[in-house]
Amino acid sequence: MKMIADSGSTKTAWRLIDAEGGVQSVETEGLNPFYQESAEMVATLKESLLPYIKGRVNEVFFYGAGCANEEKCAIVSNALREVFPGSTIEVASDLVGAAHAVCGHESGIACILGTGSNSCYYDGEEVKLNVSPLGLILGDEGSGGVIGRKVVADYLKEMMPGYLREKFEETYHLSAPEIMDRVYRKSYPNRFLAQFTRFLSENITESYCSQLVEESFREFVQRNLVHYPNYKSLPVNFAGSVAWYFSEQLEKVLKEEGLNPGRIVRDPIEALVDYHS
Repeated sequence: MKMIADSGSTKTAWRLIDAEGGVQSVETEGLNPFYQESAEMVATLKESLLPYIKGRVNEVFFYGAGCANEEKCAIVSNALREVFPGSTIEVASDLVGAAHAVCGHESGIACILGTGSNSCYYDGEEVKLNVSPLGLILGDEGSGGVIGRKVVADYLKEMMPGYLREKFEETYHLSAPEIMDRVYRKSYPNRFLAQFTRFLSENITESYCSQLVEESFREFVQRNLVHYPNYKSLPVNFAGSVAWYFSEQLEKVLKEEGLNPGRIVRDPIEALVDYHS
C-alpha cells in the first residue's frame, strides 16, 4: 500500500492506494512540527488513521505545513516510522506538495493560500527560490489567518460597516475578551482567525468584504511574488481553500498587477495522487 498525505495547519488529507490502484480517502487533524512533537503525532495517527489501514504500508509521501527544514521533517518522519515500521518514508514541505500538484513537471510560481500562505519559484523539478512567509505575526499575507485577523480587528475597533457588524455579532456571539483570549492565550490562533473568512465569503457582494479580500491578495503579490524571476511571465498557480473560494477576487488582483493566473485547486491531494502514480 502507498499513502500520500497533504497536511495543513488545520487538517491532513490522506489517500491510501492499494495494490490494485483503489484509492481510499481519510482525514485527520493537521500535523505540524512547529506546534507538535512526534509523540503527539503518533497518538493522532494511531487514533485517527491506523484503524483505516488494511494491509502493509510500503511507501509514505508526506507533504506538510511546518516541514521547512531537516529538523522539522525529522519530527514527522520519526512519528511515521513508529506507526509504520519498515515503510519507505518521504517528508517534504506543503509548498513542495503544492508545486507538484499545480505545476507538475512544468516551471511556474506555486502558491498556497489557506490558513497560512506561502509561495515559491519551481523549475519543474524542485523549488529553486522561496520567499519566507514569516507566519501569522510577521507575514502570511493573503492567508485565512491574516484575512480573519483583519476582519476581527475591524469588528473590535468598529471599523466594519454597522450592518455587517450586527450580522457578525449575530453569527458568532463572541465578546471582545473571548476573542482576545483565543488569539493571545490559546493554541492555534491562526485556525481560530481563519474561520472568519467564511463571513467574508457569505457576504462577498458587499464592497467592504470584496475590498478587504482584494487588498489582502494585493499585499501577497507585492510582498512575495515580485521577488521571483520572470514573475510576470510565468503562470502563477495556487492551492488552498482561500484561493479557491475567493478565486474571482484573486484572478482580478493578479491581472491588475500584470501577472498570469494559472491553475487554482482547493486541495492538492488529488493531483498528488496523479503525480505519484
